[in-house]
Amino acid sequence: MQRFMLKLDALLRRHRLVVLGLWVAALVAAVPLAAKQSDNLTGGGFGVPGSQSKLVEDRLPQDFPEQSRTTLAAVLRPERDATRQDLRAALHRLDRATERVDDVALSEQAERGAAAAARPDRPLVVPLDAAVNEYGATDVARDLRKELRVGEPAGGVTPHLVGQGALWSGLQEVAKEDVQAAELRGFPIVAVVLLGVFGSLAAALLPLALGAGSVIVTGALIYLLTTVTEMSVFVTNMASMVGIGVAVDYSLFVLARYREEVRSGRPPEEARGVAMATSGLAVIFSGLTVIASLAGLFLVNTTTLRSMAIGAILVASVAMLATATLLPVLISLLGRRAWAPGGLVGALLSRRRGRANRPPESTFWGRWTGAVMRRPVVAVVGASAVLVALAAPAVNLGTESGALRQFDERHETRVGFEAAASVGGRGDGTPLKIVADFQRGTLRDNRDALAELRADVRRDPAVRAVAEPIPAEDGGAALLFARLDSDGESPRALAAVERLRDVRAEGADVVVGGTPAAIFDFDAIVSGSMWKIALFALGLSYLVLLVLLRSVLLPVKAVLMNILSVGAAYGVLALVFGDVDTMIPPLVLAIVFGLSMDYEVFLLTRIRERWIATGDNRRAVAEGLATSARTITSAAIIMVAVFLVFVGTGLPSIQQIGLGCAVAIAVDATLVRLVLVPAAMELLGRWNWWLPRPLERLLPEASIEQLATPSAPRPSPAASGSRA
Repeated sequence: MQRFMLKLDALLRRHRLVVLGLWVAALVAAVPLAAKQSDNLTGGGFGVPGSQSKLVEDRLPQDFPEQSRTTLAAVLRPERDATRQDLRAALHRLDRATERVDDVALSEQAERGAAAAARPDRPLVVPLDAAVNEYGATDVARDLRKELRVGEPAGGVTPHLVGQGALWSGLQEVAKEDVQAAELRGFPIVAVVLLGVFGSLAAALLPLALGAGSVIVTGALIYLLTTVTEMSVFVTNMASMVGIGVAVDYSLFVLARYREEVRSGRPPEEARGVAMATSGLAVIFSGLTVIASLAGLFLVNTTTLRSMAIGAILVASVAMLATATLLPVLISLLGRRAWAPGGLVGALLSRRRGRANRPPESTFWGRWTGAVMRRPVVAVVGASAVLVALAAPAVNLGTESGALRQFDERHETRVGFEAAASVGGRGDGTPLKIVADFQRGTLRDNRDALAELRADVRRDPAVRAVAEPIPAEDGGAALLFARLDSDGESPRALAAVERLRDVRAEGADVVVGGTPAAIFDFDAIVSGSMWKIALFALGLSYLVLLVLLRSVLLPVKAVLMNILSVGAAYGVLALVFGDVDTMIPPLVLAIVFGLSMDYEVFLLTRIRERWIATGDNRRAVAEGLATSARTITSAAIIMVAVFLVFVGTGLPSIQQIGLGCAVAIAVDATLVRLVLVPAAMELLGRWNWWLPRPLERLLPEASIEQLATPSAPRPSPAASGSRA
């Protein structure tokens, strides 16, 4: 593998202009597509194949075609001084807006009824005729939102839209705004950190450029995927959040190793090859591990989680490819500017590094490691106690689902739904849909059984009303709408689903669907799949580290420490949010296990390199940590900063992912890497590197940091010139 990376570096050097041209062409083509990446996304994707809710959803178009269309309505909310005439004028504007949007109309009957019911002291809910199902409703609602200028008062009346399509289109808009705001805030923060790390504007811009480019290319790929398959609205946030951090971290590791090799005396061309054959190869292993860890989310058969996993996998893949191909070309083109400090910051850093150009054991990190390893028991107990204390609140971590709660209480979508609920009841827009399949006969033959079924459903404490049964087109089934006294995303509604699924009807098979049932099924499959995702991530992490480190015990230690980091993240989420979105625990688990492998690989392979060279465990740990701690800490600061930027977004689910991952990465890069790792390795001693002989013969040799080629004579960087 290292020889392959050296050959790749040589190939890139010979054809660097061609490679650069291909990447520039890809970016130019990607920009317009990335700008449209959220256009076809859906707030749905929570359906669970094989569940009762999915069965009902699939049955409606076939057996009850008139009932399969979406529920979409406009809410005209009068301001304080509005009059009845203002409401009628707003109703006229609504009629004109529907004429300009395909697949939706305001019927004459609905318009007359709304005009008669218009009162300036209460909102007016106006049902719309939509010729699409729930999936097509997103596009209709998006176009209608623009025509109506929802949330903006006009003539004393503020228009809103309600219905599932309105929720999804609102989520599209908020997610797009959040991504743009987070990227605008995140990139300057990352730039400042990189400038402090490298002391050179040119060097700092390299990781930043790769981060921006990776996010743009991934955005284009997401748009192309949305044209052929359903993708969740959350995929753009996930790709941006993971992409900025991963792309910057990967290029940071390679660039830092390149500069380290130049400072040690290697000519720039040789230094770049060494960096690619060591840290560049580590990036590939780390990227593949991130991809594999996120692939564990495919164990949950829902579009939402799978599409979010796809977004993160795509951006990690693009970042890995850019680091392996574009970064060496940019380093070569920048020449001296890629490694030489510049400006005041560079001068200050050069002076500091000059003072620090001494044996590893005499540096700050060398002294730190020595102090930890002199009292390993105290370090392990103290750090573990802090992590357990952070994780303790996780026992009370609850979960919830739903689109409506993703909106701030002041957001116009949430305001519109609350206004509609004040008129017709909170559960009117999300009824339960109960289908009874007759074993024999038609609705007429099973009238008594249906009457008993209606009575049983109506007796449930959460049910407000049950409509008359609607026969299927072939007469072999009936559909009941049960309206709840709470919104379909509430715990009360979900509890009603669980109770009503125990209701039986003589001579009929009963299934319960609708929005509350879909949320119930989604929660159930995600919660029931957590053990599979955890086992997948744990097993994968162990196997990767077993191959890389050729040690049985070090991977066990790493897995246990990752569990502590994830537990700390869950505990902080419980303290801050109480209940989190159902998809947050598996997402945080998969992301953290994948990203923490970056630091694990870069640190432990450096330590293993020193162990092979010296055979002294304490010295190997001290020197490995001293040479990699600064880069790992800088990378972690960047990753944490990026995740924290997303904590300031408007969607709670994205805030929760950002906070959970920020806490886990911060804990992993400090208490785990800088305290627990050296202390535990001191306690294990030579057992760190124990590998049974049969397993030693079976495992492939996968050295990353140790380059098995003799180094050329090392002139000083100044003497080597600026050519790279």
